[in-house]
Amino acid sequence: MPDSLPCFDDVLAAAARISPHAYVTPVLRSRSLDALASAQLHFKAEHLQRVGAFKFRGACNAVWALSEAEAHAGVVTHSSGNHGAALALAAQTRGISCHVVVPDGAVAAKLASIRRYGAIVHNCAANLTAREEKCLQVQHETGAVLVHPYTNARVIAGQGTAALELLNAVEALEVLVVPVGGGGLASGTAIATAALLPDCRVVLAEPEGAADTARSLAAGERLADFVPDTFCDGLRTAVGQPNFELLRRHAVEVLTVRDADTLQAMRLLWQTTKQLVEPSSAIALAAVLQNPARFAGRRVGVVLSGGNVDLDALPWSGA
Repeated sequence: MPDSLPCFDDVLAAAARISPHAYVTPVLRSRSLDALASAQLHFKAEHLQRVGAFKFRGACNAVWALSEAEAHAGVVTHSSGNHGAALALAAQTRGISCHVVVPDGAVAAKLASIRRYGAIVHNCAANLTAREEKCLQVQHETGAVLVHPYTNARVIAGQGTAALELLNAVEALEVLVVPVGGGGLASGTAIATAALLPDCRVVLAEPEGAADTARSLAAGERLADFVPDTFCDGLRTAVGQPNFELLRRHAVEVLTVRDADTLQAMRLLWQTTKQLVEPSSAIALAAVLQNPARFAGRRVGVVLSGGNVDLDALPWSGA
């Protein structure tokens, strides 16, 4: 299963597997934001998940799906933040080791979380080639199992459990909006939504400065050669190949968003709901607010994917 495309049965299996460890996060409402959007907004609060992000779902599913023999040598991944912390905590729940390859320049708050959950950190240059080469080296030296941040099928299935919970909690959603970077959450959401509520449209929010998913879907092929330019540090990664295949299969829609609008949405969420989410999460609300004709009058689910903000570097500091 790790090398094949996951299906809805895999999402259901993931939900059962992670239930002793992951939180069922709340669905939040805001009359103020409903009025601004002229829509009914239902926020799935994954920033209140363990490690502060939806990433724990996929990491937990991948770790607990390992056989005893596979788990013996631990797990390894490359991550600039939330996935590394999530895998470290998931490994901790099973009592196995976790190695995380971290690129130079990672957000300080996210790096601190990776260390806090007990991962063995390996540094590398800030590019994908260096990450993958270091991961292979650690695998060779330790025998650890690679748990890729977004292309691993068990990770994708685990991420789909957030949408599974939201769709079971809120009746008759017409649109479900999630951020997209590597595509783990997006593709897992597409799988769950197609099975549970096929008339509900999945809309992906992507930074204008890292809009490879939008370009790839428009071209009908994965276009991964780009240099990201966005404040959304969790969305700078090119969409994965299996993720792209799933997103194309489920005919998702992509809206690109300016960083300025994302940061405005981040601040608005703090002011109106008292919830602090990271830019890579606030982009989903920004996509709704910047496209009123697309969402007005509809029942809209919005996944707030994470809340690991570097408090020493708030984007409006000094403003």
